[in-house]
Amino acid sequence: MITHISGKLVEKSPTNVVVDCNGIGYFIHISLHTFSQLTNDEHVKLLTHFQVKEDAHQLYGFATSAEREIFRLLISVSGIGTNTARTMLSSLTPKQVREGIATEDVALIQSVKGIGLKTAQRVIIDLKDKVLKIYDIDETVALSNNTNKDEALSALEVLGFAKKQSDRVVAKIIAQQPNATVEIIIKEALKNL
Repeated sequence: MITHISGKLVEKSPTNVVVDCNGIGYFIHISLHTFSQLTNDEHVKLLTHFQVKEDAHQLYGFATSAEREIFRLLISVSGIGTNTARTMLSSLTPKQVREGIATEDVALIQSVKGIGLKTAQRVIIDLKDKVLKIYDIDETVALSNNTNKDEALSALEVLGFAKKQSDRVVAKIIAQQPNATVEIIIKEALKNL
């Protein structure tokens, strides 16, 4: 119903903004990702998602169409509501979410506060095919990154590092350097562990 709002930025916080559009102030929920992209300009334009529930009508705002698309995909999964999707987009960039789903990176999705193992697996199962199709991601590239990650993690485990801690560090490295070799991943991980 409401696809975007353009107007004067009246209030701004990490979780929401108020945009004055022709004398009407719209309260819009945002993620930290969108918050970081908002400048201090008076005039803003946010793409929106209008959520209608029996007890509330809420607007969610996004700086980019890619973020809104990922948000809509996430809320289509059973057990993922608007708040969880917003938290996910506050913890990870839309690109990280997209690549985490494409590479079946359960640990990355599970690293988001409020998402357990089963929910992370459900997100991947429900959205992997859609993400690969929509974003035209080559599945072999996604799987090779996953193989490098698995090899690096097993090497770190042999060196005596805890799997959970190693997993977080390696996920960050792969997010920053998607084409990193196993050797680079291990070297970077050793610096951060």
